[in-house]
Amino acid sequence: MRLSAILATAALLVGGLAAPAHARQQEEGGAKGPVGWDVYRRLDRLPELPVGVQTKQFSSFDRTGDNNDGFEGTYSCLSTTEQGCVIAEHTGAGEVQAIWFTRDGGDVTRTGKITIELDGRKVVDASLQDLVDGRLGAPFAHPLVGNADQSSGGVYVEVPMPFTRSMRITTEHNPLFYHVSYRTFADAEGVRAFDPADRAQDVIDRLRAGGDPKPALPGARTQEAAIDLAPGASVRVARTRGSGLLSGITLRLPQAEQVLPETEADEGRAFGRDGSSEFTVKIDPANDGVRLTRRIDPAIGRQIAKVLVDGEEVAQWPPSALGAAGMWAEESVDLPAAATRGKSQITIKNVFVSSDLDYNEFTYWVDSAGERTDTVDVGDAADEAAHGYRIAAQTWQGERTFAFPMDAAKLAKVRAAQEILQGLRLRISFDGRRTVDSPAGEFFGAGHAMMPVRSLMFGVDAETRTLSAWWPMPYRTGATVELRNDSGRAIEGKATVTSAHRPMPGNAGYFRTQSRSGATTPGTSWPFLRVSGAHGKFVGVSHTMRGPTTRNYLEGDERVQVDGSRTPQIHGTGTEDFYQAGWYFNRETFTTPFHGNTAHLAPATGCPANGDCTGAYRLMIGDAVPFAGALTFDIEHGWTNDVEGVYSSTAYWYGSDGSATSRTDALTVGDPASERRHAYTGQGEAVTLNSAFEGDFRNPDTLEAVHRVTGEPVTFTLAIDRNNRGVELRRTSDQSVAGQHAEVTVNGRRLADWAQPLGNTSRRWLEDVYQIPASVTRGQREITVRLTPRTPWSAASYTAWSLR
Repeated sequence: MRLSAILATAALLVGGLAAPAHARQQEEGGAKGPVGWDVYRRLDRLPELPVGVQTKQFSSFDRTGDNNDGFEGTYSCLSTTEQGCVIAEHTGAGEVQAIWFTRDGGDVTRTGKITIELDGRKVVDASLQDLVDGRLGAPFAHPLVGNADQSSGGVYVEVPMPFTRSMRITTEHNPLFYHVSYRTFADAEGVRAFDPADRAQDVIDRLRAGGDPKPALPGARTQEAAIDLAPGASVRVARTRGSGLLSGITLRLPQAEQVLPETEADEGRAFGRDGSSEFTVKIDPANDGVRLTRRIDPAIGRQIAKVLVDGEEVAQWPPSALGAAGMWAEESVDLPAAATRGKSQITIKNVFVSSDLDYNEFTYWVDSAGERTDTVDVGDAADEAAHGYRIAAQTWQGERTFAFPMDAAKLAKVRAAQEILQGLRLRISFDGRRTVDSPAGEFFGAGHAMMPVRSLMFGVDAETRTLSAWWPMPYRTGATVELRNDSGRAIEGKATVTSAHRPMPGNAGYFRTQSRSGATTPGTSWPFLRVSGAHGKFVGVSHTMRGPTTRNYLEGDERVQVDGSRTPQIHGTGTEDFYQAGWYFNRETFTTPFHGNTAHLAPATGCPANGDCTGAYRLMIGDAVPFAGALTFDIEHGWTNDVEGVYSSTAYWYGSDGSATSRTDALTVGDPASERRHAYTGQGEAVTLNSAFEGDFRNPDTLEAVHRVTGEPVTFTLAIDRNNRGVELRRTSDQSVAGQHAEVTVNGRRLADWAQPLGNTSRRWLEDVYQIPASVTRGQREITVRLTPRTPWSAASYTAWSLR
């Protein structure tokens, strides 16, 4: 063996990828990458670009494209059975990765039981609330699961659950808001079905520990460099030569201080139309009138109520000015002496008049004769009993932790940190090409301010002002890491970069980011990532938002379209839902390995005037979105892109230049010439349909085309590339009848059924994909497909995409 070959083999073994296994994977027609617990155990393999894998999502999104994404549960059940509401279903091999729900402010008790069936076996059959509370025990333990307190209004499950033949998830009752993200595989090779008895304690321990989650990197070295940047200046902080991997980047920025507002938790209640609250308080008989003050959540505007003293109306709470969400406000009303003088106690009754939603109350303070004579702590059972508190037509009860305004000195420090985090840019070049150019704060998940972050691939220690990232970043000839100061102030600190020599796997993509910032465009979604002419996968985003204090910009849904498909493979239900929280992050900021709301600022705590500032991140590791040629990953701002804001985002992805797919043939159903050319046989009248695809509410993608619906077998032949690594068969169909299902035979080989549980009577066109494994197609110039419907089967076209 030549010396170079010996060294290459040794480097592979040292780097943690056994050479024979890696070589075998390269030879497989549909290399899936890590599956099951290896998704977390082998994060060093994150740069690998899979073939024969798609990431999809079932969710409760409004099928008309509007905003009824679960409020009434209209679109939450794919179907119903004796067991309950079917929310996800697939035939073939795949993996469930991310499950999210919310309702009732984050309490999912009323959803009842959740049943997860994989390959016909129940692996979960328990109360959903117990599941997300961690009561089932490992592997369903935090942070692989989380409840509404841990995920700010949403509940989630991030346990990877592979299956080889089938998947079905059912809830006992309609869950209202939900999403299930899952991967589908062209075949079951290398897939072992999920075993709930495998506690995966090593994964849980690693996730809880924080820090670099990847396997140790033998031979790693660290380069250090001082940061001393004048405005407009740049500095190179690390350079490597030869093939290798960057495995860690750390910045220490002592000038970017963590400044926390004073916060307080308080329990409260709210009542709505025809409602009221009543309580008795002590006052000084020598009073010359009484001042009543209440603490409120000002995010609900125009709260008006009449005030009665001992049954007589004497005042009215003024219309509350709309305030910033997440901030406490206080309002006062003066009760006249005619109703209070000479009394040692009075009974106060607040009667609902109007509100944008309801009238909320947390604490009341009573001042008389120049002193505080009583306090009513709403929500505290003992204090309520002591004051004879009663409420009618209650709409809400719970606890909120909100902030108080900062003083000028603190605000100045917050803005200085923002200038540094947003003005310092991290730039990384691999093999002579810059693929990363992003604001440092956003790249490391900090966004609006120096706040704590404990994600899987990056983190921020706000107390030491240290930002770290652990993305594996391979290269073949060298890498360069630079910093540029685009702020208006000098920036000082220290940078460290860790790397090691190792070969770059042939199926790996370069680490890349796509960062953009600016005002949102009315009627147009905000683009996280738009790529064409590349093979890659989306693995996460850090998102910085500014919008109205109502926070209704968070109504926007995310949508993902892969390789030019006109139907989104992912269609979400709301911005905070995408970040696996709920109700505009109703428990305020949080951070988990997979997602977080890192910052929430109001004008009084560092957001510009009249604005609400939110920072969030979402990592999609097991549910990374692969694409063979193109990807569009957008998110709405507001219900239907109708709320203006100022956004900034950094999308993380891996990719290689050039498409890994090509359209090799297409059959137009109903066109006699095309049907003859493709040896099409099948029944069904050719009917013209003019409708839209799901997606953008304001600018729908429409199509007028002929399609056939049949219950009889259909056959056709399509040309493919003989050097393919599998084929994706894309069908355009009318989904007005849900639950279409057909048996599939390709070149005489019986494959998994083509089962599509979706349906939409409003936007009827659907493009879905059937994955044909390379074991059936490699070396062939054409495929003959036979579909035997079990239910009425629609098709307007079939297109063959050969994977390379």
